[in-house]
Formats: sequence, C-alpha cells, structure tokens
Amino acid sequence: MERTFVMVKPDGVQRGLVGEIIARFERRGYKLVGLKLFTMPTALAETHYGEHRNKAFFKGLVDFITSGPVAAMVWEGKNVVAAAREMLGATDPQKALPGTIRGTYGIDIGRNVAHGSDSEASAVREIGIFFEEAELLSYNRAIDTWIYE
Repeated sequence: MERTFVMVKPDGVQRGLVGEIIARFERRGYKLVGLKLFTMPTALAETHYGEHRNKAFFKGLVDFITSGPVAAMVWEGKNVVAAAREMLGATDPQKALPGTIRGTYGIDIGRNVAHGSDSEASAVREIGIFFEEAELLSYNRAIDTWIYE
C-alpha cells in the first residue's frame, strides 16, 4: 500500500477543521497510520519548504507554518497520493473545485487549510521529515476487506 503526507496548517487547526479533514479521508476508506499535533520549529519548516528557499515567498511560508499548531498525518491506501491531492483540491482555493477541502474551506492561497504531498517521492521525503519509522503504525482493519478486492 502507498503512503502520503497530509498536514492541516495553522489556519485549519485554528478553524477547527482537523476532525473534518480526518473524517473525509476515513470516509474515503484510507487508513490513518501516523498523527501528530505540534507547533513546527523554524528549522523543520525551512527543511519542509527547502525547495522554495530562494523564492520571495519563502519567509512568509515559514512564518505562517510556524505561527500555530499543525496536524501532521500519514495516510495509507491504494493510490492515496493522487487521491489526497484530488481531495485537497488546487493549491489556490479560488481555483479548487467545489467539494474539495480547499474548495470548501479555503478562500486565500496563503491560507489554504492543508498541505498534501504532490508525488510518491515527495510523500517519502515529507513523511521522513515529520515522522520516525517507529511512529508509523502497521495494522489490519476489519473493514479493509470491504474496501479492497
């Protein structure tokens, strides 16, 4: 099974959307295998957003993501990386389809509620940044036989 990283950003945590976002993934059939609620240290934020280090908006990204608690999650399931991106919607909430998480709850690109890995390689990298292997669970659910052939 594939794994992906999803993070509810400070705006989503402050707005009380963590449970709603978790519920959407659970209702879709994906399995939560890692979860942390914490305020991100600056060094961790700089590592996470490292690909944007030389861009004008880098400091703003780091300042925002460290401004309050985030909920970091690892989800597992068939095709979960692509499905999570679809469920989140476009990065710019104004371009996100209605019914997606960002299309439902976001208004401004700088406050778009959640982050999700954009590829399998990014998922591996991001999971490794936020979680140690021992923090990720492997377990069977009785409902899995109703979700997967």
